[in-house]
Amino acid sequence: MSHHTDARGGPSPLPYRWTVLGVATFTQAAACFFVQGIGAMAVPLQNALDLSTTQLGLLLSASQLVPLVGLLVAGELLDRYGERWVVGIGAGVVAAGLLAGSLAQGYASLLVVLLVVGAGYSAIQPGGSKSVAAWFEPSRLGFAMGVRQAGLPLGGAVAVAVLPVVAAASGWRVAVLVGGLVALAGAVAFTVLYRRPPGAVAERAEAPVAATAPTSAPVAAAPVPPPLMDRLRLLREPAMAKALLSGTAMVSVHSGIGVLGALYLHDVTGLGAGAAGAVLVAAQLAGMLGRIGLAAWSDRSRAGRYRPVLASMVAAAAALVALATPLGGHPLAAALLLAWLGFFGIGWYGPWVAHLAEAAPPGRTGFALGLVMAVNQVAVILAPPALGLLRDTTGGYSAAWSALAAAAAGTVAVTARGGKRRGPKTSGPGRPHLGPGADDTAADASPVGATTPRSAV
Repeated sequence: MSHHTDARGGPSPLPYRWTVLGVATFTQAAACFFVQGIGAMAVPLQNALDLSTTQLGLLLSASQLVPLVGLLVAGELLDRYGERWVVGIGAGVVAAGLLAGSLAQGYASLLVVLLVVGAGYSAIQPGGSKSVAAWFEPSRLGFAMGVRQAGLPLGGAVAVAVLPVVAAASGWRVAVLVGGLVALAGAVAFTVLYRRPPGAVAERAEAPVAATAPTSAPVAAAPVPPPLMDRLRLLREPAMAKALLSGTAMVSVHSGIGVLGALYLHDVTGLGAGAAGAVLVAAQLAGMLGRIGLAAWSDRSRAGRYRPVLASMVAAAAALVALATPLGGHPLAAALLLAWLGFFGIGWYGPWVAHLAEAAPPGRTGFALGLVMAVNQVAVILAPPALGLLRDTTGGYSAAWSALAAAAAGTVAVTARGGKRRGPKTSGPGRPHLGPGADDTAADASPVGATTPRSAV
């Protein structure tokens, strides 16, 4: 077996990328653990705090409010300071908020706790995605990104199985405490184990040497970040616009599963709390498989990474329409539909974030991820209380399911046309393969060679 060497002549560190992938996935699962379990705790929380469905939706929205701005800040910090400390500190803020939240006295206190959790979580999503994009070459980026993004449904599956039981046995405050301890484990793991790719480390190590070079030697000027308005124009790029529209539709679908799933199974199909929880665990596990499988498909799709996202929207719309019909009232049918909805309605994120990471301009991956995710936060914030309000005002779930189906189908109609087919792939983790609709000249503008990891740009 041949052994590759890095630029410094030592053994290739590429096997360490699997450690990076593992710790990024674990930190994602740990940081989102409690928030993903709120929907499954709907019945205990409603009984303990006398909440309406709208108020329950506001709990989910509270954790997503600060990221509306925080994702932009986190993206900028990631490009300036790297992933290790930004993600580690973010996960630590999540842990601290939840540990303090175990002392919360009621609904208002819990809302404040979730605002703090959202501030910390702002760094996790773009930071984990950027860390994986830095280590993996385009031919494996989709699979790797799918594995990493599977951390969210994985954390959700464990949370759905554990937190309702803890809340029923010991109270919701103990469930919050458990969430804080899990988040703390994720913060410690990422801070201790994550390393940047060797190209980025070497580039930083050589910077002081360049400063002592003779004055006659040409010194490359540090790139000046473009003005904010110029960077916001990223949203006009076709690939970014597609990511924005599809992300808005599908995060709403994901919110629907979280805020309405357990209540729907309890109210409409008559399933008990244990059986309803088992169905949601199955849906989360299906979403985990979807994130990996759909992202792996995107690695091989000649039509580009966006094709699996389109397929996911079509499949999710079909399941939502079926749930809005009398068929959805049968327990077995509802369970199968929610599992199907989990695979596509949660799994879409794997190929979506790989498409977004590849379409980002060189050196601005963190900002691009943060920007699009921040705009999508509007839907993440508004969808849960809006869906809860539809449920409260109509007395049923058909209107909510139908609205989500219409959003997914409409986005397919708007974004299905105009994509470019995938060009030749590169062989290393440096120069990114751009997604369909991206400007190919962006890769040519990269100041680094094809063998330099993306985070070194």
